[in-house]
Amino acid sequence: MLYRLLADVIMAIHLVYVLLVVGGLAAILLGVWRGWSWVRNFWIRTIHLLMIGVVAVQAILGVPCPLTVWEYELRMAAGDEGRPGAFVPRLIHTLLFLELPRWVFTVGYVGFGAAVFLAFVLAPPRWPWTTGEEVRL
Repeated sequence: MLYRLLADVIMAIHLVYVLLVVGGLAAILLGVWRGWSWVRNFWIRTIHLLMIGVVAVQAILGVPCPLTVWEYELRMAAGDEGRPGAFVPRLIHTLLFLELPRWVFTVGYVGFGAAVFLAFVLAPPRWPWTTGEEVRL
């Protein structure tokens, strides 16, 4: 029971990570268009870029996501077949783990990482060590 609960917690963390990366880019693009100042925050933008960067590099190197590995190992320890049994965890699992060839994910991660990097360059954050007005696009 504890292993299953821990696996569900890891799956929820994984979902939040995905939502932050994907939703973060959408929020940044919308924020640039709407003139929201928080989207120019250096730390938010850098952490966002690093989050997708880690995923893209892992995909290129063929390194499995640690969250996926931990969840799978906990499900195996709980006696599951690797898939969660309750409705909500099963739904989240289905959304996170599509059955596609690995190269599709690698291309997607690298492409999304490139989009985040492009947003970082074209709509740059305010650097914390500078003063004055930033250039607005």
